[in-house]
Amino acid sequence: MVAPGCSAPGLWVRGFGQCLGSLFTLFSKPLCSAAAAASQPLDAQRLAERLRAQKQQQKTKEPAPTNPVQRRVRELVRFTEQLQRVHPNVLAKALSRGIVHQDKELVVINKPYGLPVHGGPGVKLCISDVLPVLAKILHGPKAKPLHLCHRLDKETTGVMVLAWEKEVAHQVQELFRTRQVTKKYWAITVRVPVPEVGVVDIPIVEKEAQGQQHHHKMTLSPSYRMDDGKMVRVRSSRNAQLAVTQYQVLSSSLSAALLELQPITGIKHQLRVHMSFGLDCPILGDHKYSDWNRLAPQKLSAGILKKLGLQQSKARHLPLHLHACQLTLPALQPQKEELTLLCRPPRYFVNSLRRLGLKMPSRDHSADEEAAQPGAQ
Repeated sequence: MVAPGCSAPGLWVRGFGQCLGSLFTLFSKPLCSAAAAASQPLDAQRLAERLRAQKQQQKTKEPAPTNPVQRRVRELVRFTEQLQRVHPNVLAKALSRGIVHQDKELVVINKPYGLPVHGGPGVKLCISDVLPVLAKILHGPKAKPLHLCHRLDKETTGVMVLAWEKEVAHQVQELFRTRQVTKKYWAITVRVPVPEVGVVDIPIVEKEAQGQQHHHKMTLSPSYRMDDGKMVRVRSSRNAQLAVTQYQVLSSSLSAALLELQPITGIKHQLRVHMSFGLDCPILGDHKYSDWNRLAPQKLSAGILKKLGLQQSKARHLPLHLHACQLTLPALQPQKEELTLLCRPPRYFVNSLRRLGLKMPSRDHSADEEAAQPGAQ
């Protein structure tokens, strides 16, 4: 016996199918519209917002270290490596914000730490590569690339001169070659030189380091040496080059000093070699020339490490504390005056001065010294 409404199951199935169809239609519309929106190219504003969100998310994922040494290492890395792995356009923009001087002939930048001037094996980013972009930032899209007038070591910061025209660049290069440009550097040294003012006049030669095959360093090639308490003249190397450096202590503590260095000659790594091997006061962060026989992070005393907030195992993160603070160019044209360019040191340099109890002189300290000389007006 069939119960009344025996056809209900068929009706129910048809009704259920209709409901599923309407549900599928209802939910498929937003899904299709979302897929279509995702396939559309992002405009600049939305892309920038997405990148900012991703960057903020990465920051929140990396908690700040609680260990003070780790915090100090992160600080050093942030101050010294922030421009070494960026896009060339980002570097050019950063250089444009740090311009020291600009006129119709020259552009003077504050060279950051850790960036080589020229390319070479293993070099991914250098100053010369971004000069075309920097020129366009300063003079528009049709600007011709800037030209290098001289070079600074990869680890050295400070005043660097560029020229708009190749002829002007050659003129400035000739001034450097003939030693008509006055250069002054600031360096933080480990230990205090004695005497506090003087001249290091010792030739320099390049040699293969002991026990380090195929690794060459610059070193001293003195004309005399001590032998049983007597001064003996040494046969000079034919490859040795004349090297002269004036130095003056500007500020000092028991274990460190701030020096003003003025190279009279321009030999490779001259200031680093004269400070380390000539005065036994290596520049802070000079891991290459602090020890002739070793290629290892600079060995620092417990007192200096404590002041810097580091352990010896983390000393490798210390950057070289050598800064080109002043450069004086002779007049490039008869009607013009000489050009003196000043450049403040980077943040890590200033922080190390503070931690070591050293005082940074005012910008006009040279003028004060001249006024203090006998007979000065």
